[in-house]
Amino acid sequence: MTADGAPELGRFLTIADTAEVLNISAGQAYALVRSGELPAIKLSEHGQWRIEREVLEAYIAARYEEVRRKNLWNQAEFAELPELFG
Repeated sequence: MTADGAPELGRFLTIADTAEVLNISAGQAYALVRSGELPAIKLSEHGQWRIEREVLEAYIAARYEEVRRKNLWNQAEFAELPELFG
C-alpha cells in the first residue's frame, strides 16, 4: 500500500492502470499503445497489453520535455518570422 492507502502497482501496468496514472480514458491509453507512441508488450496473441512502469515514466518525462521545448521556441524572438513557416 502507498501512503494514501492505494494498492502498490507492480512493474507492469494494465491499460486501465496507465489511463489512471495519465488521467485519461482507457480508450485514449489504448490508442497511445496501438499507435506506438507509448511502447507496450502484449503477453500473448489474444492477451492483454502491459506497459512497463519505467517506460510510462519515460513517456511522461518526454512529454514534459516536448512542452518545455515548444515553450522555449515560442518565446524566441524569431518564432514569429513568416519566412520560417511559409
